[in-house]
Amino acid sequence: MDGMDEAIANMEAMALYAAAGIGFAVLVLFLLLRGAGQKRAERTEAVIAQHMGQMAQRVDQLATGQAHLDGNLQAQAQSQGQIATLMEQRLGEVQVNMHENLAKVQRSTGENLASMQQKMADTMAAQQLQMQENLANMQMRTGQALNEMQEKLNASLSGNAKQTATSLTQLQERLQTIDKAQENITRLSGDVLSLQDILSNKQTRGAFGEIQLTDIVSKALPSDSYALQHTLSNGKRADCLIHLPNPPGPIVIDSKFPLEAYELLRNAETQGQLNEAARMLRTSVKKHIKDISEKYIIEGETADGALMFLPSEAVYAELHANFPELVREGFAARVWIVSPTTCMATLNTMRAILKDARMREQAGAIRKELGLLYADVERLGTRVENLDRHFGQAAKDISEIKISADKAGRRARRLDNFDFEELAQTDDDKVVPLTKPDP
Repeated sequence: MDGMDEAIANMEAMALYAAAGIGFAVLVLFLLLRGAGQKRAERTEAVIAQHMGQMAQRVDQLATGQAHLDGNLQAQAQSQGQIATLMEQRLGEVQVNMHENLAKVQRSTGENLASMQQKMADTMAAQQLQMQENLANMQMRTGQALNEMQEKLNASLSGNAKQTATSLTQLQERLQTIDKAQENITRLSGDVLSLQDILSNKQTRGAFGEIQLTDIVSKALPSDSYALQHTLSNGKRADCLIHLPNPPGPIVIDSKFPLEAYELLRNAETQGQLNEAARMLRTSVKKHIKDISEKYIIEGETADGALMFLPSEAVYAELHANFPELVREGFAARVWIVSPTTCMATLNTMRAILKDARMREQAGAIRKELGLLYADVERLGTRVENLDRHFGQAAKDISEIKISADKAGRRARRLDNFDFEELAQTDDDKVVPLTKPDP
């Protein structure tokens, strides 16, 4: 109906526009007639007649359009009536379908509610059984843990008893060792006389010095840094050759023991005996210095010097106290006299030199090992952090497990006592509402 009114309004507006155009044209013609002269009257009348014919044609066309419009309006009215009839039919069908769908939804909702109630009842029964099983398992694990703790405690007490018995046995053995040591001291007092007999023989005295030198060198230096009884290129055999890097190079240590001259010097009673003993000591020491300088200092093979080892601190002190010229003569011949104490200090210095040389040789390997050590330390720190995080997580999980176990125990007791009201009061705020899933 609104379309028909709009079409009628359009036709009325077109008719008004046509009448207004005709009036305007007549006014223009009137003005032209008044303004024109006598000479243009005929031509103007012809133009006016032409315009009037065109206007008549336009009016005929408007009449024809109005007739067509009336026909269209009648067709639209019939179509709208048919549409209204169809809409009423569809509306009735929709209402019937809505009533049927509502009935189906009500039946489905009732069935779903019954099914959900049955499922909830089954779930609660299963949960109750599961909680009872969990409580039984927890009780069994607790009993096993207590048994294991008791076994560990018994094992610890047994171990402590065994350790105490072992300590008493060791104490008894040490007392027996002390008794044996006392017997050895008694035996050693007799061995001193044997030592004097050994030192009285020149060959055994030399062997004693070599043995003492070997003991000192083996304690001060690594086994691959020296050679005992080493034969040089000149065919001479040195008591010990220390393999030092260049400079100074390999250095020889030879053991000498002028014990006879020293004993004469200690036992001299007159000035003549004292002078004779001093002369013998000078001669013996000078000979040793000369032999070592000539035999054990080889250019290009050994160091530019050698060591003369005196296995007696007393002889070494006597030379430095009363025979300094012999010490200076040894310095001049590049032969340095050492005692057991000063030899150990010298060997410690050599060990530092060897260690420094080997560290320079192994600098690349040391750097590599340090890099690997640094990587291992970083990896160890990372793994310690991971382990600490795992321990923290485990402690947190254990705490949560305890909380869950306490809650499960309380719920089981309430269910066992049929205390459903208390359950409803405490769990209303935690119940998750059931919602219909989106289509």
